[in-house]
Amino acid sequence: MQKEVYKALRDVQDKYVYFLLTATGAAVAFAVTQTQTAKLAWTQAPLGFALLFWGLSFFCGCRHIQHSESTLFANASYFEVLNGADPELGSDPRKIAIAAGAITKAAQSHSNSAGFTRRWQFRFLITGCAAYLVWHVLEMYARALA
Repeated sequence: MQKEVYKALRDVQDKYVYFLLTATGAAVAFAVTQTQTAKLAWTQAPLGFALLFWGLSFFCGCRHIQHSESTLFANASYFEVLNGADPELGSDPRKIAIAAGAITKAAQSHSNSAGFTRRWQFRFLITGCAAYLVWHVLEMYARALA
């Protein structure tokens, strides 16, 4: 039962990260189509910031996936070591305890990094959306003055 809950949680987290990656890609593509014929102007500065934030969001999403994979790999290695299946450590309890401690520390570090990048992935996406809206309002204002 506990494994099923953990697996469901991982699935939801993975889908969320991939959804944000997709949303970020779509936002960038949409912004590019909106400016294909536009000339460079000061009013496009917020759009540049939006693209920067979306790029950072995409980067954080990719790093989150890497850290999640590293955490899972460390967890798999941890169980291999505990079961005495690691060929270098064998079944020596002292070596197993040392290796298990090091692996636990590495897994925790990757897990913390994964959480950090997941939070910033969302924050950068939303900040990019806010910058895009500022750009849109500035463009409307500039057209009204013209």
